[in-house]
Amino acid sequence: MRKAGVLLCAALLGATAACAPAGFDGIYDLPLPGGADLGDHPYRVTAQFRDVLDLVPHSAVKVNDVAVGRVESIGLGGKDDWTAQVVLSVNGDITLPANAVANIRQSSLLGEKFVELAAPRNETEAGIGELGDGALIPLTRTNRHPEVEEVFGALSLLLNGGGIGQLQTITRELNDVMDGNEKEIKSFLTGVDTLMTNLDQHRTDITAALDGLNRLASTLAERDEAITGALNNLSPGLAALSEQRTALVTMLQSLDELSDVTVDVINRSKDDMVADLKALAPLLGRLADAGQNLPQALEILPTFPFTDAVLDGLKGDYLNAFVEITPSAGYTEPIPPLPIPPTSVAPTEGGTP
Repeated sequence: MRKAGVLLCAALLGATAACAPAGFDGIYDLPLPGGADLGDHPYRVTAQFRDVLDLVPHSAVKVNDVAVGRVESIGLGGKDDWTAQVVLSVNGDITLPANAVANIRQSSLLGEKFVELAAPRNETEAGIGELGDGALIPLTRTNRHPEVEEVFGALSLLLNGGGIGQLQTITRELNDVMDGNEKEIKSFLTGVDTLMTNLDQHRTDITAALDGLNRLASTLAERDEAITGALNNLSPGLAALSEQRTALVTMLQSLDELSDVTVDVINRSKDDMVADLKALAPLLGRLADAGQNLPQALEILPTFPFTDAVLDGLKGDYLNAFVEITPSAGYTEPIPPLPIPPTSVAPTEGGTP
């Protein structure tokens, strides 16, 4: 019986060795029951992780919680040789974008680890093309979920070293502050609500004002050299004003005294000025009654005695006339002088005129 059992075991081992492919590394190379179907043409993707936790080869690769592949190998790589390189074998019928992300998740609280492949959450980051054989998912697109131990450790730190124990004190102090001040607190909250409402209603104006300030700042930045030069040139003027401060103060004091004297003069001559204005009233009334006659009279006065009307009356006669004779074209003879009418000349001494 023992000899037959030994022979049976030897036969089974021989058959297993004969069926095993080249490079057989042990039990990990045997397909597990219930695993993902890789299909006839799976493709391989390499994902880089900073920490793979306790992920092991042959762990599941899932898309939308459906197993679509498995982890082929885990090793070290990258520039520093301290980055985990996880080779994933994925069913060829699964289509993912070229910039797909990879996360290490846990199936349950104490379940196994698996690798989740998914498209980017932001649709605007959708990659061009599809994830294919030999693709690399870098560290920037990989992550892992926190471990249960890490969650409990953070919770312990919060409960022991945090401010949970002070919540009772904070609550008691808040009650003491608010007790009896309900109206004031309500009024304050109402004012805050009104303020926020007004700000929301004027958000367009506020935005426009901020844009205007931005444009002003940009303009000032572009004219930085001009502003610097103007400020530098102001220094001599300010220095001159500083030197003449005494004279300026004296001038202002003199102006103050002059204003006092002017006010006093006006106050003293008020009655006389009013009387003069009343006396001028009839004269101004007569000038107003003259109407257009006064401007017409002013037109005649500067031209007296030869006014426009006098000149109109001399038509057909002459008055200080000057005659200019121009020969016609082709006339070559000299123009004879005009005859001068004889005039009576008084005789000089000796009888000669």
